[in-house]
Amino acid sequence: MPPHLLLTYDFPPIGGGIARWMAELAKRYPAGSLVVSTGQSSNASEIDAGFPNRVDRVAIPARRLRTIQGILLWSRRVAVLARSTGAEFIWCGNLKPAAYPAKWTMERTGVPFGILLHGGDLLILQHQIHQSAMKRKTAAALLGSAAVLVANSEWTRDRCLTVLSDLEVEVPADRVRVVPLGADPGFFRPGIDTGDVHRRYGLASGRWMLSVARLTRHKGIDTALKALAQLRSRYPDLRYAVVGSGEEQAALEAEARELGVADRVRFLTEVPDGDLPALYNCAELYLGVSRLMEQRVEGFGISLTEASACGVPVIAGRSGGIPAAVRDGETGLLVDAERVEAVVEAVSRLLNDAALRARLGGAGRRAVESHYNWNRVTADLRRIGHELGAPAREAAGR
Repeated sequence: MPPHLLLTYDFPPIGGGIARWMAELAKRYPAGSLVVSTGQSSNASEIDAGFPNRVDRVAIPARRLRTIQGILLWSRRVAVLARSTGAEFIWCGNLKPAAYPAKWTMERTGVPFGILLHGGDLLILQHQIHQSAMKRKTAAALLGSAAVLVANSEWTRDRCLTVLSDLEVEVPADRVRVVPLGADPGFFRPGIDTGDVHRRYGLASGRWMLSVARLTRHKGIDTALKALAQLRSRYPDLRYAVVGSGEEQAALEAEARELGVADRVRFLTEVPDGDLPALYNCAELYLGVSRLMEQRVEGFGISLTEASACGVPVIAGRSGGIPAAVRDGETGLLVDAERVEAVVEAVSRLLNDAALRARLGGAGRRAVESHYNWNRVTADLRRIGHELGAPAREAAGR
C-alpha cells in the first residue's frame, strides 16, 4: 500500500498533546507506511531514529514553518515527497500551518489531504474569520479543499460544523468525522513502582492529587488550588502535584502561597515522558478541571486517558470535549469546573470511598485497553486515509 504523509508543526522534541499524538502515529503506522514532514529541532536526529517510519525535516527551524518563507519551502518539499513516495494520502496535524503545503501539493499532484482538528484551533479560527476578510477567505479555501476533517470529539465536530456554516462552506455529513484519542496502555499502567519519583521530585508522604497540563488559565489549576485550600483541615495529609510549565506558573505559585497551601503543592517542570507513568501511579486521584475560556478549551484531554490507563480515578470539568474522554460515573466524575464547591465535593467523595476509587479507576483502565488507545486511533486514520486516497489514485491513474 502506498504511504501516507503526515505534515505537522508539533513533533518531538517539541512537547504538548498534539506532538504526542503525532509521535504515536509515527510509532504505530506499520514501518515504511508513513513519512512525517516537520521542521528542524535540536537533538532531533536521535529522536527520529527511534521511529519505524521516516521523519523528513524541512531545512528550517520548526518555529519558522509558520512564516511565509517557511510555508513556501515546506510546500515545495511536501510536493517532492508526495511524488517520490507515490503517497496515497496526506494528513495535516493541524489546520495552520500544515494545511497550506497540503493544499499546494494536492493542486500539483492530486494527492488528497485531511485535517486533524483539536478544538481550541477552531475557537481561534472562529474569532479570526469574523475579524478579517482575508482570514475568512483563507480558512474557507483550506477547509473546503480537504477530503476529510477529523475531530477529536463530538464537541469539536459540532464546533467545526459551526465554523463551516459561518464560512458558508457546504460539505457532506461524512466529510467531518470523529476519532476520539487515547493513551498507550502498555506504557501507562497501574502497579508501577513510585519510590524513585517520590524521592527525585520531593513528593512527601500523604495522599496526592495530580494534574498534568500546560500551565494556562483554562486548565483550572487555580480552581484545584482553591479546592485544596478548602479541604486542608479535613484532610491534613492531602497534597497536590502539578506536572507542566507555562505562562501561568509564577501566578499559580503565588496563588498557592496566598491560599496558604504552598507547602502542600509541588510544581514539577521539565518532567521527561518516561517519568509520567510512575507519577500518575503516585496519585490517589487525577484532577483535570479544565474550563472553556475565550479561545481556549480542552478538545479531548489526553492526560485524562493516561490517568485512566494507570487505573487512577479522574475528576474532570464538564466542558469542551472532556465528556468524550471521561464517562461520568463510570471512569470518573464530571463537575462544573467554574464552581470550586463542585470540585471540593467530588474530591471528598473519592477520598472517602476507596471502593468507588477502585471501581472508577478499573473501568477507566478497561476503557483504554478496549477503545481509548493509540492503536485504535492509528487504525481509524489509516482506514480513512486509504478510503479517500485509493479512489483518487485510481482516478489519476497512479
